[in-house]
Amino acid sequence: MKNNPLTAIDFYKADHRRQYPEGTTEVYANFTPRASHLARVIDEHFDNKIVVFGLQYFIKDFLQETWVKEFFEQPKEKVIKAYQRRIDTALGPNAIDVTHIEKLHDLGYLPIKIKALPEGKRCPIGVPCITIVNTLPDFFWLTNYLESVISAYLWKPITSATTAFEYKKLLKQYAAKTGTDKGFIQFQAHDFSFRGMSGLEDAALSGAGHLTSFWGTDTVAAIDFTEHYYGANADQEMIGGSVPATEHSVMCMGMQDGELGTFQRLINEVYPHGIVSIVSDTWDFWKVITEYTVILKAQILARDGKVVIRPDSGDPVKIVAGDPDAAEGTPEYKGAIECLWEVFGGTRTATGHKLLDPHIGLIYGDSITLERAEQILQQLETKGFASGNVVFGVGSFTYQYVTRDTFGFAMKATSGVVNGERRDIFKDPKTDNGTKKSAKGLLRVENEQGTYVLHDQQTEEQEAQGSLETVYKDGRLIKEFNLKTIRENLAKEL
Repeated sequence: MKNNPLTAIDFYKADHRRQYPEGTTEVYANFTPRASHLARVIDEHFDNKIVVFGLQYFIKDFLQETWVKEFFEQPKEKVIKAYQRRIDTALGPNAIDVTHIEKLHDLGYLPIKIKALPEGKRCPIGVPCITIVNTLPDFFWLTNYLESVISAYLWKPITSATTAFEYKKLLKQYAAKTGTDKGFIQFQAHDFSFRGMSGLEDAALSGAGHLTSFWGTDTVAAIDFTEHYYGANADQEMIGGSVPATEHSVMCMGMQDGELGTFQRLINEVYPHGIVSIVSDTWDFWKVITEYTVILKAQILARDGKVVIRPDSGDPVKIVAGDPDAAEGTPEYKGAIECLWEVFGGTRTATGHKLLDPHIGLIYGDSITLERAEQILQQLETKGFASGNVVFGVGSFTYQYVTRDTFGFAMKATSGVVNGERRDIFKDPKTDNGTKKSAKGLLRVENEQGTYVLHDQQTEEQEAQGSLETVYKDGRLIKEFNLKTIRENLAKEL
């Protein structure tokens, strides 16, 4: 289905033009994360900041492609007729005058200006990361006409990029504590989310958010996304990578009594070199870990590469790091990493922690959260194991169990001009706890001692200053970011 930009609204937006006071010529609004009390983060590690990401995608995809192709380049009579039909059948005949839509088509571009913090920078909760204002007085209605679609486009990539950054912080912390090579972290959180997302576009933009902090992904479309919208080039840089891996249908097709043979064929014939990940809980995971590995040990150690064992069910913490409530001495009590150590051994890191032989590894990718990842790393550290013994498959249990309210995103108008006079406007509901209280007037964001700070009720001269930079104006992309720069911006925050 082709998207009609005129109808990418909530119905109530259609007639706000007439509801503003007579003489309104400017509406100035901002997009701000307002709260984090619903965020699925680790409170003691979270510094109340989100990652700015996704605006360039919105500008290129919606403002420069959808609006141009589906509105400005279409015959005026066609787009007006379609818009009139949609409105009339829902709100009643002639409920909305369409003269303002005709004028916009005649103009030939979107008369708006968007300012934003640089993508890849981290914005504190309560500080606007984006402002938007109309550039021509007749089109004051356009600013908040775009509110719903801006929110729908942006909250998810920002939330996913922020979540990925929190994983990166956690993994870096435990790498330092247990002597794990920092380079390993780039692949230690691997995007497994595609099948659990709300469609291909959702998977791609969320997966791109993951790629702002990591290289590991199974979401191929996310790599396409970064090349199309963020100037990435897989021929010249590492955008995202993965490894050959089995699924349950592969293991099942070999039959239960032939499971050992399936392992042998995979590691010796199909993938005699490099990394191969093998799902290992199709029937009896502990049998694979304690019996098959012993039989296959010489073959695994002789390979030029790594065999990665993948459990895919049960309690992640107990499976990987052990269950203290299980019978002492059993595989369940020890956990997968300790069992693999008993078979393959390994080395000690500079901090004295045990690191499995490089020919064997483990990835767990079912129902991983930041909290569970931390519990696994904590238990492994307590048992003397380095964090580099495990890779986390981060799926839709992390990236889809979120909403716009996770970080309280909202776009609100704070200033306007009526009959030539500027008005500072704001909301502060008595029935709210303060979360929905907005800033007032024109806004300026300054980088003060390494963090962004909001200053409201600014003059026009003050608003023109600060860290919010013009990225889009009157149909043109003014400032562009690439994936490399975004990653570099985030790396400076770690």
